[in-house]
Parts: sequence; structure tokens; C-alpha cells
Amino acid sequence: MAALTGLERVPARAPSPAARRRPWRLVVFALAAVYFLVPLGASFWYTVYTPTSGVSFSAYGELITAEGFVRSLALSLGLAAATIVLVLLLTLPAMLAVRLFAPRLRPVMEVLCTLPLVVPPITFVAGLSTSLRVGVDVLAPTPFWGTLIAMQDPGFPVVLVLAYVVLVLPFVYRSLDAGLRTMDVRTLVEAARNLGASWPYVLFRVIVPNLRSALASASFLTLALVLGEYTVASLLGYEPFAVWIVTVSGSKGQLSVAVSILSLLLIWLLLLAVSSVFGKEFGREKRK
Repeated sequence: MAALTGLERVPARAPSPAARRRPWRLVVFALAAVYFLVPLGASFWYTVYTPTSGVSFSAYGELITAEGFVRSLALSLGLAAATIVLVLLLTLPAMLAVRLFAPRLRPVMEVLCTLPLVVPPITFVAGLSTSLRVGVDVLAPTPFWGTLIAMQDPGFPVVLVLAYVVLVLPFVYRSLDAGLRTMDVRTLVEAARNLGASWPYVLFRVIVPNLRSALASASFLTLALVLGEYTVASLLGYEPFAVWIVTVSGSKGQLSVAVSILSLLLIWLLLLAVSSVFGKEFGREKRK
């Protein structure tokens, strides 16, 4: 009968594993979206609505003219940039040296780099303050202490950069370690050195291009931590962005929530910008 009609019965295909998992992925994505977007939407509604005047965006208009907003934001961004540069310059060469020349020290380095996670911030600040007081008596005659004093600027506290480097060290180490595990560092370095490349050339032209994702992750973890860090800066007497938000929140609740939303959106925009830049550079190198 099938030959007479020219029709053949096609057996039904079983759904693929990816198709069976897709509804669960949609459910998880929807739950995650609700978890993140509902508090953000509620915060935004709090900043634009009051029972007396209705919907108004005056809280966001006050941000530009608010006293200390531009200064504190610029200070936090400057501290974040300095922290990113310093922690990467300290961590990446040390990790490469351990992997290439002393692989047995990797567990020791891992413990040292993750140690700040188990130290409470209040304890860290107390130890830092004590060290600074003792350093006046012990290190005052040395050129090292004179250099530290010369570097200090009330408008840009270097001591906060040093403190933030310690705080972000575990996150930077984990990001770079994950990136280094995906590549054969020893083979790349030996090949570049056999071709006559210098160590700075190997670091910046061979290793760093293969660590774009890890470097971007480490940079934005550092940026997020510095922009949101409050304890160390407050106890040391400085007023970056997070401390300014807490100060403002005592008198203007809507303005403080508006600033928090703005900082969150700023971090997202910076993340998207850097991701697009890294993606374009990666696409160009693939075409080459």
C-alpha cells in the first residue's frame, strides 16, 4: 500500500539530549532572572516613586550635583586601576616563575595567596594600623620609609592600594591559575626562548595574549571589590565611593539607592566594553 501511494512512513525521531535539557535550562534562567531583576526593579522603583509626588527622577538628577559624588567615584576608579596594575605585576610573574622553575612551591604559593580569605577585614585593618604605627619608630631612618612618605597623597592614598592588593589576591590568583591551566606554559616559553625572544617579550607577547579571559576576569573582580569595599577605607579614615554612599544614605535614602544602582550599571557597562574589546582582538588574531 505504501508503494502504491508513494508515501513512506517515516519513523519518529527521539528528542536529542540537548532538546530534553532545554526546558530545565529555561527554568533555571528564569529563576536566576527573577532572583536578580526583582530586587533591582524594586530598588529602582523606590528611587523614582514617592506617595506624595508620584513618579520622579529627581534622585538621579541630584547625583551630578551631589557633593562628593564625582570626587569619591574618581578616587575609587583610580584606586581600582592602580590595584589592578600592581596586583597583576606582582602575581603573574611570580606564578610563571613558580610553574617554570619551582613547581614544588605551587602549594605554598596557593596557601599564601588564598590566606586573606580567612582573615576578617576588621582584623586586617587592626593589623595594618598597628604596622603603620610601629613603622614610624622602626623604619623612619630607612630610605624605604622615606619613599613611602613621599608617595603618600591625601587625594590618592597609596596605603589603600596596598591593602586592596592583599584583599583581591585570592581572586586574582584563582583567575590566573585557571587561565594558566588551559595552556602549556613550559612549551610556549621554551619555544619563544629558543627563537631568541627576551623574557619581557615572552611575558607580554606570548603569555599575556593567551590569558585575555583570565586577565579580564581578574581585573573585573578587582574593580568590583574596590568599588564596593567599605571596612578598610572607613576605618583608615578615607572616603572612596562605598564610604560616600553610606555617608549619604544617612540623610538621603533615595539618593543612596540611586547611586548603588548607578554603580552596578557602571560595572556592567565596563564589563561589556572590555568583553567586546577582548572579543574583537581575539577575532583579529584568529583571522591572522
